[in-house]
Amino acid sequence: MIQWINTLARRIPTWPLYILYMLPVPWLLYLALNNQLGREPIKELEHELGEIALQLLIFGLAITPLRRFVGINLIKFRRMFGLLAFIYVCLHLAVWVVLDMSLLWGQMWDDIWKRPYITIGMAGFLALVPLAITSNNASLRKMGAGAWRKLHRLTYLAVILGGVHFIWLVKGIQLEPLIYMAVILALLALRLVPKRRG
Repeated sequence: MIQWINTLARRIPTWPLYILYMLPVPWLLYLALNNQLGREPIKELEHELGEIALQLLIFGLAITPLRRFVGINLIKFRRMFGLLAFIYVCLHLAVWVVLDMSLLWGQMWDDIWKRPYITIGMAGFLALVPLAITSNNASLRKMGAGAWRKLHRLTYLAVILGGVHFIWLVKGIQLEPLIYMAVILALLALRLVPKRRG
Protein backbone atom coordinates (compact mmCIF):
# COMPACT_ATOMS: atom_id res chain seq x y z
CA MET A 1 0.00 0.00 0.00
CA ILE A 2 2.78 2.43 0.98
CA GLN A 3 4.72 1.58 -2.17
CA TRP A 4 1.59 2.24 -4.25
CA ILE A 5 1.12 5.64 -2.56
CA ASN A 6 4.75 6.56 -3.20
CA THR A 7 4.50 5.51 -6.85
CA LEU A 8 1.31 7.54 -7.28
CA ALA A 9 2.90 10.57 -5.59
CA ARG A 10 5.86 10.44 -8.00
CA ARG A 11 3.51 10.41 -10.99
CA ILE A 12 1.18 13.20 -9.89
CA PRO A 13 2.34 16.65 -11.10
CA THR A 14 2.02 19.52 -8.64
CA TRP A 15 0.37 22.08 -10.92
CA PRO A 16 -3.14 20.52 -10.84
CA LEU A 17 -2.94 20.55 -7.03
CA TYR A 18 -2.19 24.29 -7.07
CA ILE A 19 -5.37 24.81 -9.08
CA LEU A 20 -7.37 22.47 -6.85
CA TYR A 21 -6.28 24.19 -3.64
CA MET A 22 -7.10 27.64 -5.03
CA LEU A 23 -10.69 26.69 -5.87
CA PRO A 24 -12.01 27.60 -2.37
CA VAL A 25 -11.07 31.25 -2.99
CA PRO A 26 -13.68 32.10 -5.67
CA TRP A 27 -16.23 29.94 -3.86
CA LEU A 28 -15.73 31.77 -0.56
CA LEU A 29 -15.87 35.13 -2.34
CA TYR A 30 -19.13 34.09 -3.99
CA LEU A 31 -20.59 33.09 -0.63
CA ALA A 32 -19.46 36.34 0.98
CA LEU A 33 -20.89 38.51 -1.81
CA ASN A 34 -24.22 36.69 -1.56
CA ASN A 35 -24.46 36.96 2.24
CA GLN A 36 -24.10 33.21 2.75
CA LEU A 37 -21.29 33.35 5.30
CA GLY A 38 -23.38 34.27 8.30
CA ARG A 39 -23.97 37.56 10.07
CA GLU A 40 -20.41 38.79 9.60
CA PRO A 41 -19.35 37.63 6.11
CA ILE A 42 -16.07 39.57 6.11
CA LYS A 43 -14.97 38.09 9.45
CA GLU A 44 -16.01 34.62 8.29
CA LEU A 45 -14.16 35.01 4.98
CA GLU A 46 -11.09 36.15 6.91
CA HIS A 47 -11.39 33.16 9.26
CA GLU A 48 -11.85 30.58 6.48
CA LEU A 49 -8.81 31.82 4.54
CA GLY A 50 -6.67 31.82 7.68
CA GLU A 51 -7.79 28.33 8.66
CA ILE A 52 -6.95 26.93 5.22
CA ALA A 53 -3.51 28.55 5.50
CA LEU A 54 -2.93 26.86 8.86
CA GLN A 55 -4.08 23.51 7.49
CA LEU A 56 -1.62 23.80 4.60
CA LEU A 57 1.23 24.61 6.97
CA ILE A 58 0.32 21.53 9.01
CA PHE A 59 0.24 19.37 5.86
CA GLY A 60 3.75 20.55 5.05
CA LEU A 61 4.86 19.87 8.62
CA ALA A 62 3.52 16.32 8.43
CA ILE A 63 5.59 15.31 5.40
CA THR A 64 8.83 14.57 7.26
CA PRO A 65 7.22 12.43 10.00
CA LEU A 66 5.25 10.54 7.37
CA ARG A 67 8.45 9.69 5.54
CA ARG A 68 10.44 8.81 8.67
CA PHE A 69 7.87 6.76 10.57
CA VAL A 70 5.48 5.46 7.91
CA GLY A 71 7.59 5.37 4.76
CA ILE A 72 5.26 7.60 2.72
CA ASN A 73 7.36 9.99 0.65
CA LEU A 74 5.50 13.19 -0.25
CA ILE A 75 8.56 15.42 -0.15
CA LYS A 76 7.90 16.77 -3.66
CA PHE A 77 4.72 18.44 -2.36
CA ARG A 78 6.31 20.26 0.60
CA ARG A 79 7.22 23.39 -1.37
CA MET A 80 3.72 23.44 -2.86
CA PHE A 81 2.08 23.33 0.57
CA GLY A 82 4.35 26.10 1.81
CA LEU A 83 3.66 28.41 -1.13
CA LEU A 84 -0.07 27.76 -1.01
CA ALA A 85 -0.05 28.48 2.73
CA PHE A 86 1.71 31.79 2.06
CA ILE A 87 -0.84 32.69 -0.62
CA TYR A 88 -3.71 32.00 1.76
CA VAL A 89 -2.03 33.97 4.56
CA CYS A 90 -1.67 36.91 2.13
CA LEU A 91 -5.35 36.63 1.22
CA HIS A 92 -6.27 36.40 4.92
CA LEU A 93 -4.24 39.55 5.57
CA ALA A 94 -5.67 41.31 2.51
CA VAL A 95 -9.24 40.72 3.68
CA TRP A 96 -8.34 42.18 7.08
CA VAL A 97 -6.55 45.21 5.58
CA VAL A 98 -8.98 46.06 2.77
CA LEU A 99 -12.40 44.78 3.80
CA ASP A 100 -12.26 44.63 7.58
CA MET A 101 -10.11 47.68 8.34
CA SER A 102 -10.93 49.65 5.15
CA LEU A 103 -7.27 50.67 4.71
CA LEU A 104 -7.29 52.68 7.94
CA TRP A 105 -3.54 52.37 8.46
CA GLY A 106 -3.38 54.23 11.75
CA GLN A 107 -6.02 52.04 13.32
CA MET A 108 -4.34 48.94 11.90
CA TRP A 109 -0.99 49.85 13.49
CA ASP A 110 -2.75 50.47 16.80
CA ASP A 111 -4.40 47.04 16.60
CA ILE A 112 -1.12 45.33 15.71
CA TRP A 113 0.56 46.74 18.82
CA LYS A 114 -2.39 46.58 21.22
CA ARG A 115 -4.09 43.28 20.32
CA PRO A 116 -1.82 40.27 21.00
CA TYR A 117 -3.58 37.92 18.58
CA ILE A 118 -3.00 40.39 15.74
CA THR A 119 0.63 40.92 16.82
CA ILE A 120 1.20 37.16 16.82
CA GLY A 121 -0.52 36.75 13.46
CA MET A 122 1.59 39.49 11.90
CA ALA A 123 4.76 37.92 13.30
CA GLY A 124 3.74 34.61 11.71
CA PHE A 125 3.22 36.33 8.37
CA LEU A 126 6.65 37.99 8.56
CA ALA A 127 8.24 34.62 9.33
CA LEU A 128 6.75 33.21 6.14
CA VAL A 129 7.94 36.02 3.85
CA PRO A 130 11.63 34.94 3.55
CA LEU A 131 10.49 31.34 3.11
CA ALA A 132 8.25 32.24 0.20
CA ILE A 133 10.98 34.39 -1.40
CA THR A 134 13.54 31.57 -1.21
CA SER A 135 11.24 28.69 -2.16
CA ASN A 136 12.93 28.17 -5.50
CA ASN A 137 15.88 26.20 -6.82
CA ALA A 138 17.89 29.35 -7.60
CA SER A 139 17.82 30.42 -3.94
CA LEU A 140 18.76 26.92 -2.84
CA ARG A 141 21.81 26.93 -5.11
CA LYS A 142 22.83 30.46 -4.14
CA MET A 143 22.46 29.95 -0.37
CA GLY A 144 23.72 26.39 -0.20
CA ALA A 145 21.72 23.48 1.15
CA GLY A 146 22.80 23.96 4.79
CA ALA A 147 21.93 27.65 5.04
CA TRP A 148 18.73 27.13 3.08
CA ARG A 149 17.56 24.39 5.46
CA LYS A 150 18.37 26.54 8.50
CA LEU A 151 16.37 29.45 7.11
CA HIS A 152 13.41 27.22 6.35
CA ARG A 153 13.24 26.12 9.96
CA LEU A 154 11.32 29.37 10.34
CA THR A 155 8.40 27.21 9.21
CA TYR A 156 8.27 25.81 12.74
CA LEU A 157 8.00 29.28 14.22
CA ALA A 158 5.40 30.35 11.66
CA VAL A 159 3.12 27.39 12.26
CA ILE A 160 3.34 27.76 16.06
CA LEU A 161 2.51 31.46 15.77
CA GLY A 162 -0.39 30.56 13.49
CA GLY A 163 -1.72 28.12 16.06
CA VAL A 164 -1.42 30.67 18.88
CA HIS A 165 -3.06 33.31 16.69
CA PHE A 166 -6.04 30.98 16.17
CA ILE A 167 -6.35 30.19 19.89
CA TRP A 168 -6.25 33.86 20.91
CA LEU A 169 -8.54 34.91 18.07
CA VAL A 170 -11.57 32.91 19.18
CA LYS A 171 -13.65 34.01 22.15
CA GLY A 172 -13.25 31.78 25.18
CA ILE A 173 -11.81 28.29 25.18
CA GLN A 174 -12.83 26.40 22.05
CA LEU A 175 -11.85 22.89 21.06
CA GLU A 176 -11.02 23.41 17.38
CA PRO A 177 -7.98 25.73 17.77
CA LEU A 178 -6.69 23.58 20.65
CA ILE A 179 -6.83 20.51 18.39
CA TYR A 180 -4.85 22.39 15.73
CA MET A 181 -2.21 23.34 18.29
CA ALA A 182 -2.04 19.79 19.65
CA VAL A 183 -1.41 18.45 16.13
CA ILE A 184 1.26 21.10 15.51
CA LEU A 185 3.08 20.29 18.76
CA ALA A 186 2.84 16.54 18.10
CA LEU A 187 4.34 16.91 14.61
CA LEU A 188 7.15 19.06 15.98
CA ALA A 189 7.78 16.62 18.83
CA LEU A 190 8.17 13.77 16.33
CA ARG A 191 11.16 15.61 14.88
CA LEU A 192 12.90 15.21 18.23
CA VAL A 193 12.58 11.43 18.16
CA PRO A 194 16.07 10.05 17.38
CA LYS A 195 16.49 8.17 14.13
CA ARG A 196 16.86 4.41 14.40
CA ARG A 197 20.12 2.99 13.16
CA GLY A 198 19.95 0.23 10.64
